[in-house]
Amino acid sequence: MKRNRRSGRGEPDVAGRQEAARALAIVALGFIASDTTELTRFLALTGIDPGSIRVAAKEPGFLAGVLAYIAGNEQTLLAFAAHADVAPEEIEKARIILTGADWERDTP
Repeated sequence: MKRNRRSGRGEPDVAGRQEAARALAIVALGFIASDTTELTRFLALTGIDPGSIRVAAKEPGFLAGVLAYIAGNEQTLLAFAAHADVAPEEIEKARIILTGADWERDTP
């Protein structure tokens, strides 16, 4: 259903979806940081120095990369999805939104 401009009902606008995707990615970053093993793996795979995470988080694409990292391991994906109380496919949708690509949902 398209958003009804007068009533404000329907799907969130693009800015709303982007903000929700950013919020989910920030929760994902916290999830990674809360587990020493996960954080060590994330840092090793990304090459980011622990002291540089805050600076890197301001770079375009970083938060999409956080979600890509989460989605790259099924065990991590399922654990984070349960932690964030979202369906696993929502993580990929959020990653796509953060990359600037449009997400087209399936229609019957």
